[in-house]
Amino acid sequence: MKSFSSRRAQAIVVAIAAGSLALTGCSENKGTNTGKDSKKDQQEAQVQSKAVTYADAAGSTGPAEEITGAQPGGTITVYQEAGLSHLDPGQTYVSDAGQVANLLFRRLTQFKEDDKGNVSVVGDMATDSGKSSDGGKTWTFTLKDGIKDAKGNVITSADVRHSVERLYAKFIFDGPTYLQTWLSGADYRKALPDGGFGKKHLPKSVLDTPDDKTVVFHFDQPRPDLPQTLAMAGYAIVPTKDDTKEKYDKAPVATGPYKIQSNKNGKSLVLVKNTNWDPKSDSVRHQYVDGFNFEFGVTESTQTKRLIADQGDDKNAIQLTGGVEATQIQDVIKNPSVNKRTVKGYQPYVMQLSFNLDRVKNLKVRQAIAYAVNSKSLIAGEGGVYGGDVAPNFFAPTLPGYEAGYDPYGRLKTPQGNIAKAKEILKGVPASEKKVVFAYGNTENGQKRKVAIEDALTKVGFDVVSKEVDSASYYEQIGKLDNPYDMYITGWGQDWPSASTVVTPVYDGTQVADGAPNYSHVKDPKVDALIKKALTQQPTEAAKTWKEAQHYLLEKVLPAAPLWYTKQFQLSGSNVGGARYGSVSSLIDINHLFLKKS
Repeated sequence: MKSFSSRRAQAIVVAIAAGSLALTGCSENKGTNTGKDSKKDQQEAQVQSKAVTYADAAGSTGPAEEITGAQPGGTITVYQEAGLSHLDPGQTYVSDAGQVANLLFRRLTQFKEDDKGNVSVVGDMATDSGKSSDGGKTWTFTLKDGIKDAKGNVITSADVRHSVERLYAKFIFDGPTYLQTWLSGADYRKALPDGGFGKKHLPKSVLDTPDDKTVVFHFDQPRPDLPQTLAMAGYAIVPTKDDTKEKYDKAPVATGPYKIQSNKNGKSLVLVKNTNWDPKSDSVRHQYVDGFNFEFGVTESTQTKRLIADQGDDKNAIQLTGGVEATQIQDVIKNPSVNKRTVKGYQPYVMQLSFNLDRVKNLKVRQAIAYAVNSKSLIAGEGGVYGGDVAPNFFAPTLPGYEAGYDPYGRLKTPQGNIAKAKEILKGVPASEKKVVFAYGNTENGQKRKVAIEDALTKVGFDVVSKEVDSASYYEQIGKLDNPYDMYITGWGQDWPSASTVVTPVYDGTQVADGAPNYSHVKDPKVDALIKKALTQQPTEAAKTWKEAQHYLLEKVLPAAPLWYTKQFQLSGSNVGGARYGSVSSLIDINHLFLKKS
């Protein structure tokens, strides 16, 4: 995910239809013209739909297929501006931590993509992608033989149970909640307050582990998308013996091809080979390089300059979630030898200016801001047409149900903002309500966004008070219900199937809690009713309900002003091999890398 650390584990969409699964996402774009024709880009994003298969045991058996030209050895340097907010899998729901999790942790299932953009769900620790019964209400997974953690302990079903139950503990507050709510309802923490660390566990009627190799999930309704859910980084396995609760966030135990050698919070992270990882059990990952050295605090402009220059260790370097800095994009595009080292693609994220509805209660104020904000200026700060397109609504072009022409605030006609309309709406609004507190991340992009927001809203008559927030904990800070901010820029992309993973987590009134992605604190009975209705409908009817929900949200509630759809444009060093745009991560595919010369 992008430098805004958009909260999302996997950048893919899976639409459920008549028992089949279809992917809509971003595949590798090898052309050099990405971003010059936004309509064409969006059309390509809409038609990037290929069948996603659920793999059997044969498709889930390692080792992963060799990458052409790959050879072992060397260390890859990874640049990132902000530090990681979390390393605990249960707390992982942002892009940077998700990328690192792909190297460190395994889960029951995993996404696998080939060079043609085909994506499947395979068994990771499980022998396959899962077996459903009882009309999809029951799912059974069997663990592969002899999978060990970095300390040499064999992973058993008890570790899987523990990994699920610990998500109920209060110290886990920043990760996905799909599985927990499906198993125990919206108030899932009440079902297991101590997170399984005491004597109480979830009943067998919910989660059963009849032997060391078998895990059975029981739901009250069909959950055909469970294999995708379990492939999220937030559901990676945490070995029972090594769980240190809150402290685990700093020193988690690896199960993937790499483990942590050192972790200096906000400064550096060094990964080395996990000798207990067995490639024969893993059909997705590789262990070509000896390790990864993550350097934090490196601005995007510095990253870009170093990678363009391509000297010394920079030849072995990549950008993690950041991209080519906006003012240097043309330097990259115009230089063929540099441009060929880029990965480009359309992302599924919608950037929006979210309002804290507990503080900004006047709809007229929110409407005026929605008309006033300058998408054109904000996108310019992201790299112009290479960084994003104007967003007229909450549904991205990669999402089934996307409405290209649905533009209730005239964003497409006046991307620079409609100042006159905003001023007209504000007539009669008290001066006290025109003072708004805006939170922004302390990165280069955060500074650009601050300037764009202040400039647009000041022209309308708002008194904008900008507050800087540490980018590493940005979503944690704005995710607090009792936060001191009126508005903040957030980014969200679908976790997997259709609009259910956009509307539900972001606007469901039952999911207003510390750490939850309902950043606007939306509690609207009609929205909740539409969500409940859509979740019980067949795909065709559900699509209509999701559409109704979006229209109602934008026109009647207005929890956020849509700003732009994101694109990614990343650069790597000349000695980095296997660099490609990953449709699962919406970033450089970190599982696909090697060094040409070690």
